[in-house]
Amino acid sequence: MTVREQTEITEMGILSKYACTSVNEKGTMRRKYEEKCPFRTAFQRDRDRILHCNSFRRLKRKTQVFLSPVGDHYRTRLTHTLEVSQIARTISRGLRLNEDLTEAIALGHDLGHSPFGHCGEAVLNEICPHGFKHYLQSVRVVDSLEKQGRGLNLTFAVKNGIACHTNAVAATREGNIVRLADTIAYINHDIEDSIRANILKPSDLPYDCIKVLGKTKTDRITTLIASVIEHGAALDIDFTPPIRKAHDELKKFMFAKVYTNSAAKIEESKAVGIVEKLYSYFIENPSKLPEEYRRIADSHDIHRAVCDYISGMSDSFAVDLYTENFVPKFWK
Repeated sequence: MTVREQTEITEMGILSKYACTSVNEKGTMRRKYEEKCPFRTAFQRDRDRILHCNSFRRLKRKTQVFLSPVGDHYRTRLTHTLEVSQIARTISRGLRLNEDLTEAIALGHDLGHSPFGHCGEAVLNEICPHGFKHYLQSVRVVDSLEKQGRGLNLTFAVKNGIACHTNAVAATREGNIVRLADTIAYINHDIEDSIRANILKPSDLPYDCIKVLGKTKTDRITTLIASVIEHGAALDIDFTPPIRKAHDELKKFMFAKVYTNSAAKIEESKAVGIVEKLYSYFIENPSKLPEEYRRIADSHDIHRAVCDYISGMSDSFAVDLYTENFVPKFWK
């Protein structure tokens, strides 16, 4: 008996009946057949592939909320991903669901996010005829773009969880845990970053929400995690009703005061200009695309190729490429 087989037997013995186990035929289905690993389950294998891929490493230089913040303690897309993963794993363990599947989905959920955060996503969605949603692009990254177009050949359950992490119901409880963990993470770490940036003061936070959820980031995250576990996995994955109400009010507050109306967005018009200019440049000059994206232009169309290329860029790479092509070089 292999190590993997022993792990699969252990899962069957300790996980909840609502868990997607590593022997679930539909959940572990891959687009291309592969021999099973003797040591790792299907979902452990997916987690490792995501962790070691190029797109994951680029997350360290992609904006979460604040564009090009000065300081080491502001979140990036990578630190956000790690926080989502930890919150999701804690919930999954508390509900006796598949922690490996949960972690794989969490680590991969933002792989397709554009540079410059949601303003980059919005402008790509506006100018690309195919539209652009980062959660669908994340699936495209793992399916068709990573490893020079070969993809990571992930399981159905992981890809479904990634695709549904923003506003859809996933096929597994584990996928729905990541959807909640994502919002738990970003609301609370964005509060902390906003206070650090002097955009918010602790006293600005709505009293009724803080009274229910807690005054500190740690208290709020603990309360929210406990609520999901208390709600259970029998019907769906959610907060208990009073916690859901407080969470939604706090989220509404953050959209009003930070995400759509604050100093955090002061540089966004410049970021939009960079994305628009780069997009037009590569549409007009497809020969300037890297070879792998020229192949996409040939097999699909130029808009698909340019959108794939730009969405994969880190903030700093996009700025450097813009500077190289549009900022005059001075004689020394």
